[in-house]
Amino acid sequence: MNLQPPKPIEKPEEQRGLVCPKCGCSHFWVVYTRASLGGRIVRRRECRHCGRRITTTEQAQ
Repeated sequence: MNLQPPKPIEKPEEQRGLVCPKCGCSHFWVVYTRASLGGRIVRRRECRHCGRRITTTEQAQ
């Protein structure tokens, strides 16, 4: 009789970081950065693969 330990339950991988909504790539160039109201930083990013531009807003915690 061949007894094997049960396989661990695989959890779906958490998606972390920014992903291009057009092609799914996670590599971006920062086109420009500017300060905004409330101590926020606005960055304009461009996907290295397809060229789509995305605006992100960051705030220090």
